Amino acid sequence: MFDDTKNRFQNRHIGTTAAQQAEMATSVGFQNVDELIATAVPDNIKLEQPLELPSALTENEALLKLRAYADQNKVVRSCIGMGYYDTITPPVLLRNVFENPGWYTAYTPYQPETSQGRLETLLTYQQMVIDLTGMPLANASLLDEATAAAEAMTLMHRMNRKSKSSTFVVTSDCHPQTISLIQTRAEPLNITVEIVAPECTADVDNAFGVLAQYPGTLGDVRDLSQAISSCHEKNILFGVATDLLALTVLKSPGAMGADVVLGSSQRFGVPMGYGGPHAAFFATREEFKRSLPGRVIGVSIDSKGRQALRMAMQTREQHIRREKATSNICTAQALLAIMAGLYAMHHGPDGLRAIGERVHAMTSSLAASLRGGGFTVLNDTWFDTSTESTDEMYGASKSVDDGSAYTTTTSASSRRSSPTPKRASAAC
Repeated sequence: MFDDTKNRFQNRHIGTTAAQQAEMATSVGFQNVDELIATAVPDNIKLEQPLELPSALTENEALLKLRAYADQNKVVRSCIGMGYYDTITPPVLLRNVFENPGWYTAYTPYQPETSQGRLETLLTYQQMVIDLTGMPLANASLLDEATAAAEAMTLMHRMNRKSKSSTFVVTSDCHPQTISLIQTRAEPLNITVEIVAPECTADVDNAFGVLAQYPGTLGDVRDLSQAISSCHEKNILFGVATDLLALTVLKSPGAMGADVVLGSSQRFGVPMGYGGPHAAFFATREEFKRSLPGRVIGVSIDSKGRQALRMAMQTREQHIRREKATSNICTAQALLAIMAGLYAMHHGPDGLRAIGERVHAMTSSLAASLRGGGFTVLNDTWFDTSTESTDEMYGASKSVDDGSAYTTTTSASSRRSSPTPKRASAAC
């Protein structure tokens, strides 16, 4: 029978041979590795019987088994919306970046002298976020949109020294996963999270900060300028969770006076990946830069006076004293931020705007068709999502989301709200 032991995965991926392991055990005073483990591991946590595991597969057998699992997936049009959108990854980025181990295996660069290309791409990502959000400062990405929203809450809590309130207000049309994570993050910090209808933000008077979604999770587009101005008059900071593609055609949050702007850059060429990972963006005011979570790439000079890039700020507790850290979570998605930045470079300002206008036009066409078919369109404004009442026909309601940026189809996708859309029903 053919001996496949030489093709075993562990023979090529576990660095030490049995002879080398025995030599190492002997060098520290043990006859073999088993004796070393028996001495080092307490008896009360040892298993009396070996684990009942099947025989190990070869690498090829494992790949075939994984392929069989993957083939069970059904690739269909996404009906989720709420921050997750189909997108086309330009083949040049897919081939040269996303599938290139030179890009996808490296972590955030800690040695800038050997990582100038990566740092330049992350700097481009930061500049893209600055341009679209209208804010003066952006970091090199965060974990995802929901955790970025929680980071916005804690930043506003730290930086709003004029308010003694411990209440954070979130509008009811924020994405549900964002609201849920904010509530979880707020509990151990003794922060009270209050949910209000989106049209009530101008009436908030006892909070250190407010977070609104723009456009809302059900599609509504509201000019937040008056609400932001009203909050500032009452020493309340204002954060905006938004969509980069929508900002190619909408007024920027920075132009409306926002203090923090955040969201997901997934739809800029990053596949949905069954829910993630996706790079969040985070932008804020210049005066908040020392409290900005994550990492910031900056322009400097090298020892010979030439322009060079470096990691200018990093505020994670892994890098600085814990008491001065602003965050202890994973604070970067370097590869996915690079993909989003290069996607923007690939299309350019006019190309991005054309994609945004096309998505909006498709949504408008769909809303008109649904009206003509007897559906009641509940929102008067939208970018890529409109909400229709279907109670008259089906006794249910659903929200329709054209999430497919730059697709070749003329039909938008739909997602169902359960059981009915959560319109602005909270009391002001």
